[in-house]
Amino acid sequence: MIPLKDKNPTSRRAWITLGLIAVNVFVYFLVQPHGQANVDPQTEAITEAKFTYAHAAIPCEVTHGRPLTVAEIEDTVNTGDANACAPDLPASPEAFPHKNVFLAVLYSMFLHASLIHIAGNMLFLWIFGNNIEDRMGWIGYPIFYIVSGVVAAATQFAIDPNSTIPVVGASGAIAGVMGAYLVLFPRARIWALIFIIPAELPAYILLGFWFVLQFFTSPNSGVAWVAHVGGFVFGAIVAFALRHRLRPAPPRPAWFFQ
Repeated sequence: MIPLKDKNPTSRRAWITLGLIAVNVFVYFLVQPHGQANVDPQTEAITEAKFTYAHAAIPCEVTHGRPLTVAEIEDTVNTGDANACAPDLPASPEAFPHKNVFLAVLYSMFLHASLIHIAGNMLFLWIFGNNIEDRMGWIGYPIFYIVSGVVAAATQFAIDPNSTIPVVGASGAIAGVMGAYLVLFPRARIWALIFIIPAELPAYILLGFWFVLQFFTSPNSGVAWVAHVGGFVFGAIVAFALRHRLRPAPPRPAWFFQ
């Protein structure tokens, strides 16, 4: 189920949401290393892996307060051991000793694993983010977005604290935005592709289905679905608690309630 557009007007241009999209796109195309025509695929993969491990949030690093060691990364990459985290201080040197493992949680919110990954995230962010920005304002909205991402990451780390797999993407923060949208605009109409069939659905059906679907994500998919759940629940709780203190929504046309 892929959302295409919502029929939910805003009272002003969503500059913060546009800015977040621009930063994510800038980081993906101009900061993160990607393959070039004259680069060997193996060299390309190594370069991308080094960048990711040097900058992305990793549960083992955050829960133990230290960067991964060379041995832990080698075990993860070479043997596929996703929980190569050593419980005691290992003898192997740290691979990136100057890495701030806590700031990496913030950095990871602007890193993406593939073009499809960032395209999907930015689509969801634009469709749902502009209305939440409209209600929360230019100060409250970015704070809410960042905190949602941190809470989403913390949820993932709590469930899988010894994972040595990097966690990247804006989806945890965007899940928070989606949770807030469900509370504030449950009846907003959204055009979406259901498989390949376009259909118009109320937000509570589309977002409710998306939320339930997270619990059926394959464990081998590489998707940090627990972060999605944590961000979504957090966003819904915050929106429910603040719903009477937020900026009023613009007047709705008659079709909005149909």
